Amino acid sequence: MTKPSPSARERIVTGAADMISRRGLNATSIRETAKYARAPLGSTYHYFPEGKQQLATEAVRFTGEWTARCLRKELAAGPVVGLQAFLALWRKIVVDSDFRAGCPVLAVSIEEPPADETPTALTAAADVFTTWESLLATSLREHGAEPDQAAQLATLVVAAVEGTVAMCRAKRSTQPLDHITEQLQALILATIKD
Repeated sequence: MTKPSPSARERIVTGAADMISRRGLNATSIRETAKYARAPLGSTYHYFPEGKQQLATEAVRFTGEWTARCLRKELAAGPVVGLQAFLALWRKIVVDSDFRAGCPVLAVSIEEPPADETPTALTAAADVFTTWESLLATSLREHGAEPDQAAQLATLVVAAVEGTVAMCRAKRSTQPLDHITEQLQALILATIKD
């Protein structure tokens, strides 16, 4: 059975996520995203009538859910396996892109928002980080960690991985990921009871 090809809307959202992960939000235009996704420019405005901010929000949510699905699946085997999968996912992105791509959620988070306004993409990024932290914290609690310690360690994991992905891009090396892998695993093992 063949897998159906993605719709134009899906191609535009995934293309936007990829472009934001490489260039950042401000350097990603709707016109370039449509071209990159091989979609007519008109369909981009049809699917995203509110423009770039709506598209960026969808790209962040897409990345967030894609990553959360991976985490949910792997965390079923425990927090160490979940951590390893989380690290492997970002390692693959960095290596496969020849250190050109990072995390679009982080990219949206670090761009300066307009004055007196919180863009929907920034709110979506906060929600994504919260979801990832929650998934990790729940797994840690289920394996014996105290609730406060589980929440703090989950935040540390997400922050460490996001920061390390940026370091890998800058250094054009996976060494930063290698360094945090061992340390984060040790922290998780010291925290859980099984």
